[in-house]
Amino acid sequence: MIFWNTIHIPLESSNFPRSKSTYMRLTFLIFVLSSSLVVQAQELPASYPQLVKDITPKLVEWRRHFHQNPELSNREFKTGAYIADYLKSIGLEVKANVAKTGVVAILKGGKPGPVVALRADIDALPVTERVNIPFASKVTTEFNGQTVGVMHACGHDSHTSILMGTATILKKMQADVPGTIVFLFQPAEEGAPGNEEGGASLMIKEGALDNPKVEAVFGLHINSTIPVGEIQYKTGAFMASSDWFKIVVKGQGGHGSKPWKAIDPIASASQIIEGLQHIVSRQMELTKAPVVITVGAIQSGVRNNIIPETCEMLGTIRTLDSKMQKEVHERIRNTVKYIAASNGTEADVTIDTKTLVTYNDPELVKLTLPFLEKAAGKGKVVTRDWDTGAEDFSFYGEKAPSFFFYLGGMPKDQDANKAPQHHTADFYIDESGFDLGVKAFCQLVFDYAKAKK
Repeated sequence: MIFWNTIHIPLESSNFPRSKSTYMRLTFLIFVLSSSLVVQAQELPASYPQLVKDITPKLVEWRRHFHQNPELSNREFKTGAYIADYLKSIGLEVKANVAKTGVVAILKGGKPGPVVALRADIDALPVTERVNIPFASKVTTEFNGQTVGVMHACGHDSHTSILMGTATILKKMQADVPGTIVFLFQPAEEGAPGNEEGGASLMIKEGALDNPKVEAVFGLHINSTIPVGEIQYKTGAFMASSDWFKIVVKGQGGHGSKPWKAIDPIASASQIIEGLQHIVSRQMELTKAPVVITVGAIQSGVRNNIIPETCEMLGTIRTLDSKMQKEVHERIRNTVKYIAASNGTEADVTIDTKTLVTYNDPELVKLTLPFLEKAAGKGKVVTRDWDTGAEDFSFYGEKAPSFFFYLGGMPKDQDANKAPQHHTADFYIDESGFDLGVKAFCQLVFDYAKAKK
């Protein structure tokens, strides 16, 4: 519209070329010029590169602060307060104590546009840090009745810093920001303790996406095995659902020397474990999507020569298709029931869904992928295979189209096969890639709004 109000061609002028070919060439020229103006209108403000440069040292400073002061899920009291105080200080509308310890901040841009949410998780893990860095965590706490170390062993400290940096820059460019930005600083991504509510589902329940109503949600996760400067993603199903299960096998106690006079729940449990793996290898269509069933804990008995009355197993289920997720649940219950019965035991099965499949909306990915490429550079945004890890970011995708991607955090000279894994005592992230996270979020905010016009 700006273009056509600016350029006027006197079609009735005697000097205007009347040949068809000349007219077509001029029409094409007008189209090219118009497109050029549109592209220019989409660019971030001239101050943007310097703002990113200025904020980069703060990203590292904030990350190190959070790294030295980690807090477990639903216990992020100091973390949440630190975030809220800072966001208030730069003039954002801030809601504290959302989903117990989370923070929701709102920035209303100076130009019309959609409502977009950006998310970071803020909780740490019960892991004792082994990395030799000056800002290593020395924090300990009580977890499941044990004194444990606390560590940001999954990079949530970097996510928090990146989103704080994004909020800072967008606030400084507020007059040029299109639409409204909702910043979600979410607690308990690793799972609320015990029977507590928490995480993304509680954020949603308390209205984090409703006022204002969010149209699209973007999130990132730093990855210790992806080189700094690179972004990886997958369209559609990206990360697995996560279900936790508990199986209690009930038998009849007896003397270990006379098992025929008892009903051994441990022997029955061992067959059940094998049966669970047969579900994966012989009953599920693995060419459609992967399935993982893992028994991670077994508890039974107190003495070597006593057959106990019960055996308890804890485990996890990972699926990358929502229909297969339901099918696996049914097959587990049937497998446990009939194997237990064949051994004269009884068994109870409890399955608790912790996350859904993290699903990247295909249309949203198609629309916004060029924006990530603009932020990262040519050849730096690459597709990947699905991941059997899980993320409660998946719940946001039930409320609005969502796009979740990985941000490289591995030093460029590191072998990915030898890089420390997430959730380990040796987990390590290269801080030089944080600015790309900020660039990606800012680019998405501006270009998504333009694309939706």
